Amino acid sequence: MKDKIKSFFRGDLDDSPETITKYSHDASLFEIKPELVVYPKDSDDVASLVHFASEQKKSGIHISVTPRSAGTCMAGGSLTDSISLDGMRYLNQIHEVKSVADYSFLPHFYGALPITISGEARLQTGIFYRDLETEVAKQNFLLPCFTASKGINAIGGMIGNNSGGELSLKYGKMQDYVKAVEVVLADGSKETFGELTRAEAETKAKQDTFAGHIYRDMLALIDANRPLIESKMPHVSKNSAGYNIWNVSRKDANENEIIDMSQLIVGAEGTLGVATDVTLRLVKIKKDSALLVLFLTDLTELADIVVESLKVYPETLEAYDDKTIMLAVRFWAGFIKKLGLWGALKLGLEFIPEFKMMLGGMPKLVLLVECAGDDKAEVLARIDTLKKNLARFKNLKTRVVENRAAAEKYWTIRRDSFALLREHFQGKRTAPFIDDVIVPPARLPEFIPAIHAILEKHNLTYNIHGHAGNGNFHLIPLIDSDARLAEKMILDVSEEVYALVLKMGGSITAEHNDGIIRTPYLLDMFGPEMTNIFAQIKKIFDPETIFNPGKKVGLTKADIGKFLISGK
Repeated sequence: MKDKIKSFFRGDLDDSPETITKYSHDASLFEIKPELVVYPKDSDDVASLVHFASEQKKSGIHISVTPRSAGTCMAGGSLTDSISLDGMRYLNQIHEVKSVADYSFLPHFYGALPITISGEARLQTGIFYRDLETEVAKQNFLLPCFTASKGINAIGGMIGNNSGGELSLKYGKMQDYVKAVEVVLADGSKETFGELTRAEAETKAKQDTFAGHIYRDMLALIDANRPLIESKMPHVSKNSAGYNIWNVSRKDANENEIIDMSQLIVGAEGTLGVATDVTLRLVKIKKDSALLVLFLTDLTELADIVVESLKVYPETLEAYDDKTIMLAVRFWAGFIKKLGLWGALKLGLEFIPEFKMMLGGMPKLVLLVECAGDDKAEVLARIDTLKKNLARFKNLKTRVVENRAAAEKYWTIRRDSFALLREHFQGKRTAPFIDDVIVPPARLPEFIPAIHAILEKHNLTYNIHGHAGNGNFHLIPLIDSDARLAEKMILDVSEEVYALVLKMGGSITAEHNDGIIRTPYLLDMFGPEMTNIFAQIKKIFDPETIFNPGKKVGLTKADIGKFLISGK
């Protein structure tokens, strides 16, 4: 296969043992060896590769193309036994960053408030988020759907997973910032998807092209199944489970239907095509911020505290539990390694007021409520209002932090908790298999104790952190380094946790996506009729199953154990 591809491919090909081993893993519990790793020079290279794969597949040859970005996926979404396509070596250019006339945009989640869009960036999908962040910041812009791992992830992966993070509470997810995306389709043709009127989409559907076939069949699928699709829409503010069909058809301010196929590409994990170029919406960076830190010694009033906090329209409402705090204390050496002796000592000294406060009892949960704006006095007034309104809660202590520099110590603990688990337990590994659940915030007082009970019943070491304002929590247990020895526990705990999440009206993944670890549970979440809709979407876009097979459709719970990392 390598020699055949080499005859037309202008980029790099690599099947060396070192590269194959590297691309056999991501940040998940899985290991799958690709046959070949390719680094396309441009979108034409991607198109020629996909066309080749399509012709080979029609001849009965086992071949597929799986896009891969920075390898940070925690669900195994970028792993393959065929061709791993890495666009980061060459498809990493920013074409343009520009200001646009301010316009109001409504993110795609229930209860969202309009966001002001002030800029746009057109770029290739192989670029690191950190490089894009630096470039757009020169014009005081921000792509606000960044994740906690923003220093190491890439735009292509963020599109594939429909990523979100700290600012999702206010600004939404990647689905809200993709204005247009160029995609290499299953026949090797290229199409740019974005917002169209219904009439424009129907005109596209009449074209004798592969893109025309997609528009024709997708419009028919949506029209024939609107009641089912609407009834299965997750009623939480963040969801990456299944295909994002709920956002494809919507009404504008004048009640005209808008069709946007880019919304299917976002969150599809590269199973519908290869995204090579994207135009992203940008917001202005807020000048000032302030943080109200909440220390809860009892969770019974958590939902009311979250609801009260949301009234001041915070940028973020994050959380971490007592196990995370104890983990930080236990492994302070990890901060010394990362920050240096003086940096870690400084961090410790900054926490002296909190340590004094904790003498009265370790908090069960720490909430970080951050407000931001362009007027410092207005920001502080919102924080002060919230503090006064929370005074009625008896099991709560608060602390005001008036600037980003002083607030950094709290974010250090929040963001580094996963790394502390991963690095400091010899013979153990972090196990992201229930790492991204979400429930309605009103259910949190029931949900968190129930989650603790499940994990402790299975004698797991773990911590919990996440996005309390959304009800989205990351549950990270530790397991034996040989993941296959934990297969039964992984399946048992997943069943129990997801049953709890679904009982409470939540989603099994808010932002980390399905991959190998959650695709088999989509049937539990959506039922057979809706998972059949997902299968039809896959068939429409990828009739030969060329793109990233085994993700979103076509995997069972019994398959999970086949790909778990072996300690041998």
